[in-house]
Amino acid sequence: MDPYGLRRVVSPKGALPQRADVLDPALPLGEDELSISVEALNVDAASFRQLEGAVGRDPERIGAEVLRIVRARGKLQNPVTGSGGMLIGRVRAVGARHPAAATLRPGDRIATLVSLTLTPLRLERIRAVRPEIDRVECDGEAILFASGLWARLPGDLPETLALAALDVCGAPALAARHVRPGARVLVLGAGKSGMLVAAHARELLAGAGEVVAADRSEAALAAIRAVGACDRTVALDATDAVAALAAVEAVGGPFDLVVSCASVAGTELASILAVKDGGTVLFFSMATSFTAAALGAEGVGKDATLLVGNGYVPGHAELTLDLLRRNAPLRALFEERYAR
Repeated sequence: MDPYGLRRVVSPKGALPQRADVLDPALPLGEDELSISVEALNVDAASFRQLEGAVGRDPERIGAEVLRIVRARGKLQNPVTGSGGMLIGRVRAVGARHPAAATLRPGDRIATLVSLTLTPLRLERIRAVRPEIDRVECDGEAILFASGLWARLPGDLPETLALAALDVCGAPALAARHVRPGARVLVLGAGKSGMLVAAHARELLAGAGEVVAADRSEAALAAIRAVGACDRTVALDATDAVAALAAVEAVGGPFDLVVSCASVAGTELASILAVKDGGTVLFFSMATSFTAAALGAEGVGKDATLLVGNGYVPGHAELTLDLLRRNAPLRALFEERYAR
C-alpha cells in the first residue's frame, strides 16, 4: 500500500508528491490508486492570473503553457505561485484496494478535492481554454491516491456550477469554524470563494453581527450586493495596505475575523491591519506569503491569530453545494457565471 503516492515521485526522492519537482503519471495503476479520464481542469485563480500575466490572455498560449508545465512535471503546479487547482472527469479504473473500490465504477463522474499540485497527470491534448471561468478543457489521465479526496458530481446541479463551487469548497467550511455570534467579519475579495464565505457567514450570524465584503472591482461588489451575500461593501485595493486601512476604518473596522480570498499577491498586511487585536485572519488565497504575513504582523505589533486555509474540512463539499441549493440568488449568479 502506498496511500500518499511516494512511488510516483521522480525527484527529489523522499519528497511527498505535493513537494516533488516531478511525478511519474505513467506507472501502472497501483492496487490502492484510482485512474480518472480527465475532462477539465479548474485552475486555481492565483495561478490562472499569473499565467495570463506571463503569456497574455490568448487562450491558445495559456493552453500551451499548461501543457508545457504538465509534461515537464507530471502534474499541474504553477512554478511561480506553487498552486494548481482541481479536475473533473470519469472514473477509468479503480484499484482493488482503493477505499472507493466498493462505491465507484468505471464511467462515474467525479471531481477531485485535492490539489493538482500533488495529482499525477498526463495530458493528451487541450481542447479549449476558458479564461472567464479559469477552466481548461482537455483529454488526459490523472491518478488519485488512496488518501486523495473526491466527490461524486451531483445530479441536481449543472456540472460546471458544481465544479466551480467544489474548487473552493474549503473556504466557507473553514471560515464557518471561526464565525462567532455577534462577530464582525471582513471578506477580502468578492470573487468565487469570497462570495461563498460571505454568504455562509451571513447565514450563520443571522443578523447578530455583520459581514462586509471588500474588493477593488465595483462590478464584483455590485454582484455580491445583488445576491444579498453581505451586509455592506467597501471598495479598496488590498495591495495598498495604508489606503485599505483607511477604508476599513471608514466602515467601522477593525474586524473580529478577516478572511482573505484575494487572488493577487501582496494583500497580507492589509488583512492584518484590518483585524482587531485578539482577532483572527484566515488566509485562504493561494497567493499568500507566510513570510509577509508573519513578519508583517510582528512589524505592526498586531496580536492576532493568523491561519493558513486548509482546503480540506470534513463535510466541505456538501456544505458548499447545500449553500447554493438553499440560496437561490447566489445559485443564479453562479449559474450565470459558471454553468455555461
